[in-house]
Amino acid sequence: MKNKHNKKRNTAFVFEALTREATVAIIKGDAKRKQKVISIIRKHFGNDSILRKDLECYRSLYENQNLDENTSNKILESAKAAKRLLDPQGLFKQQTELINDINKDLTPDTFNNFVPNYKSLATIAKMFNTNSPKESVILESRIVKGMTGKLEEQIMEPIDTLTFSTFTKKFNEKYGSSLLREQKELLNYYISSFSSDELETKIYINNEVTRLKESLRKAVEVEEIANDPDMMRKTNSVIQKLETFYNFNSLNESTLLTILKTQELVKEIYSNASND
Repeated sequence: MKNKHNKKRNTAFVFEALTREATVAIIKGDAKRKQKVISIIRKHFGNDSILRKDLECYRSLYENQNLDENTSNKILESAKAAKRLLDPQGLFKQQTELINDINKDLTPDTFNNFVPNYKSLATIAKMFNTNSPKESVILESRIVKGMTGKLEEQIMEPIDTLTFSTFTKKFNEKYGSSLLREQKELLNYYISSFSSDELETKIYINNEVTRLKESLRKAVEVEEIANDPDMMRKTNSVIQKLETFYNFNSLNESTLLTILKTQELVKEIYSNASND
């Protein structure tokens, strides 16, 4: 019998759907909704929670890319072992409470949020839950191919209301640009930091701010900027602003938006320079 996938019981999918819900709230400036999402993430995905442990089993498989096959297989076996150690009844109970909180405090439409790697998350969930040896081997092979980069992710069509295009459209309307790869990555780190300690986020932000400062310092040597006093002033002003973020203690929305706009600025400067 074919193993049916229930996305509401897929811990990784629900977490990704929540991060996108929070991200859209931030982009729209909806502080009340953002706080509701953050509260749910903090409540259910604390470091010692069973949902957090379940999420890490998924993450070890879908966040590891371009690995060699031997390493991928070892990680897969380790993830399966960790999954087996989780109390299934306790996990089901916590998932039920999470689903109820989302339905009550947000909306059932949260489960319709577009998650680009949905197909990979569904494959992992089926692998964890199947009792069929044949299906298990087929699913594990697909997961390993994804981890080694040999399998191109077939991005699922938007499930319902919130599609990736409308998500970027909200950003366009408020800030006048489309989301860049580095902007998506920054937002994901920001949202993920709500459910765990901020060390990983701090490391990422410090590295990203350093990259942006170096890019802007090189940009002042670009002829168009060097010959434009107003552009020079604005560029140096941004650099000085970034200097205040050095070894920051926490990432607030003001800092987040400054970095997002700086990422856009750097991309624009270097794109224009390459087109000249």
